[in-house]
Amino acid sequence: MSERTLSPQDAAELDTFIDHLWLEDGLSKNTLESYRLDLTAFAYWLTPQNKQLLTVDQADIQQYLAVKFPQSQPRSISRLIASLRRFYRYLMRDNKISLDPTIQIQSPKLPRSLPKSLNEEEVIALLNAPNIAEPAGLRDRAMLELLYACGLRVSELVGVKVTEVSVSDGVVRITGKGSKTRLVPMGEEAVDWISRYLNDARSAILQGRLCDALFVTNRGEAMTRQAFWYLIKRYALLAGINKHMSPHVLRHAFATHLLNHGADLRVVQMLLGHSDISTTQIYTHVARERLKQLHSMHHPRG
Repeated sequence: MSERTLSPQDAAELDTFIDHLWLEDGLSKNTLESYRLDLTAFAYWLTPQNKQLLTVDQADIQQYLAVKFPQSQPRSISRLIASLRRFYRYLMRDNKISLDPTIQIQSPKLPRSLPKSLNEEEVIALLNAPNIAEPAGLRDRAMLELLYACGLRVSELVGVKVTEVSVSDGVVRITGKGSKTRLVPMGEEAVDWISRYLNDARSAILQGRLCDALFVTNRGEAMTRQAFWYLIKRYALLAGINKHMSPHVLRHAFATHLLNHGADLRVVQMLLGHSDISTTQIYTHVARERLKQLHSMHHPRG
């Protein structure tokens, strides 16, 4: 499925499309790679039929989806259709095709899965897990506190620069999806832990080396997503949390706990950096389930 199997025209069209996505939307490397993989696989499938990406019709796409359906999850099919749709709409805008072959293609209906979260006691146990007597432990505590206080994505957390944190104002400047920036309040606890990390641990970890990232490793480099993923799993085990754990679970906890304590959905949307409130609305289901549990536990007629 490598690009060597593609016709020169298909390879050129894919390169141009990926460049367009990067320039127009500032999509992440992983997202761009997903588009490329989906479209390369389709182009490769077309080759034995003497067809190219610019010459397909609706029947070709339907036939390809019929092949993919039995071997793929609904979410993968939905992503594939989204990739095809985006590609052919781009070709239409560029007047490279006269008819969009995806126009009547329907995405499969996906079950709405509620995001996994932690209750407030579990969050406290997780935050208390690092050994703050060590510089690395103090760094990890500060990272966990900031992640929970601001509801950040892990890529946003590890991407924070020292210059983007204002301890005096209690805010952090976050660069999210599509290179969009937002200012997020940190809260007193996170501000306190970030200050302690900056004053007592960061220089000890760097040992004279220079790095503009807020959170650094013993190598004097920025913390990576993969490294922090490992850390949060390790701290979950230390805290006795027997749930599937990832940095995103803490982001879900942030949103759910805000709503449980009466925050407005629009405010949560802004803090999370969601461009569409429908993405945020799933947390109202989580909060509603929590309210039902509280009602049944504590109401005399629950």
